[in-house]
Amino acid sequence: MEIKKLQKLDVRRWVEYCPSAGPKEKGRIKSWNDIWIFVVYHCGGDWPNFQNYTAAATNPEDLSFICPPETERKAK
Repeated sequence: MEIKKLQKLDVRRWVEYCPSAGPKEKGRIKSWNDIWIFVVYHCGGDWPNFQNYTAAATNPEDLSFICPPETERKAK
């Protein structure tokens, strides 16, 4: 993922973290800077309020956009 291509509309989007070693994780973009994308991975299932939770600085090379979970698509 390229930080310079991110737009304000990308905040809240679902991403998958795929490190070279270790498990994959799903989360939502909270913000970014010139180096990191800040992703909330764990919020106790409180995804409507994910922005109230701490985000992890994540290497953009390890992230890709994914479709929202089925439960979120039905909520719209």
